[in-house]
Amino acid sequence: MRVLFIGDVVGQPGRRALAEVLPALRQELRLDIVIANGENAAAGRGLTHKTAKEMFAAGVDILTSGNHIWDQKEIIEELDSESPILRPANYPPGTPGRGILRRDGLTVLNLQGRTFMQNIDCPFRTADALLASGAEGPIVVDMHAEATSEKLAMGWYLDGRVAAVLGSHTHVPTADARILPKGTAYISDAGMTGARDSVLGFEVEASHRLFLSQLPTRLPVADKATHVVLNSVLVDIDEGTGTARSIERVDREHAFG
Repeated sequence: MRVLFIGDVVGQPGRRALAEVLPALRQELRLDIVIANGENAAAGRGLTHKTAKEMFAAGVDILTSGNHIWDQKEIIEELDSESPILRPANYPPGTPGRGILRRDGLTVLNLQGRTFMQNIDCPFRTADALLASGAEGPIVVDMHAEATSEKLAMGWYLDGRVAAVLGSHTHVPTADARILPKGTAYISDAGMTGARDSVLGFEVEASHRLFLSQLPTRLPVADKATHVVLNSVLVDIDEGTGTARSIERVDREHAFG
């Protein structure tokens, strides 16, 4: 099974990158399933019905998310539908939506870290509970977290129990893709999909104002970008063992005329 995990899709440039690059990429890499983190897809903050529909039309099969999934209230109702959109599983009981689903022979689990983020339920104990409840393999985990140490800890914690632990949230692609000793593919951050000439997908000048003034500053998405990037990782999974054969970065740039 060949699974592509796409880093955080940021605003309109990120959605355009998917539409322009992903259809050909599905053919080139002979992909079985495409997962993308969509929590920044709607103007950089949250997810809407329209932006989710665009990403599914571009070839995404499953959308994961993180702390920004709640920023657009209209999506909350859809989280309780059959739509393949996940929120982190370690939000408290009673929170709308679900954090795990199975599709086309693959289980996807969405977790959120707590270091420098909201102090929600423990992602490690949540993973234990869901795996113990009979989650079927192969299993791919989107570990949406700020701290590299927390992501690494989760990778080692789940080594051999899941096919992959793939980091998201920081929008900066890391160079530590590897197979851990017991067969779990790992990377600290897949990166982002959005404007190349930006600060994490947002306007450079606005980011300068934020850091120079230290005042609350609106950060618009860099919508005028002429170059976009798609950051992702390809994981080849052995369906028999539920572990990974390989993991490699897949990064593409696209220029609009």
